[in-house]
Amino acid sequence: MFKKILVATDASEYSRQALIFALELARKFSAEVELLFVLHLPIVYYSTVFSYLISPEQIEKEGELALEATLQGIDTSDVTLIKKKIQGKPAEVILKEVENENIDLVIMGNHGYGATAGPLLGSVSQHVLHKAKCSVLIVK
Repeated sequence: MFKKILVATDASEYSRQALIFALELARKFSAEVELLFVLHLPIVYYSTVFSYLISPEQIEKEGELALEATLQGIDTSDVTLIKKKIQGKPAEVILKEVENENIDLVIMGNHGYGATAGPLLGSVSQHVLHKAKCSVLIVK
């Protein structure tokens, strides 16, 4: 039924729950899981005194840390797991990945916290839910 499952992560606990659920399904259906972290550039932080741009190298490092944090303590044995970091707008990247990789199911957390520490994945998951050409599962 499912051969390719995409899990979008921002390293939140919601994303970790989505990954755990995806792994359970992958084991049942002998599916592969793609764990995707989207690097949203440019990211500019402002304060009353100064602003600065986070470098692509820093964001790449943060992407690695996000993937590691999502996977920490989770058993991925017996499942083919592909880790990806892609730059772009999260919802657009996820939808493009669905098309390009023939994804059968997207699993996302109900909420997440993006780089600005605000609710990001909630709006992303809603956009993906309405636009994806495959099934989308939102995990709480």
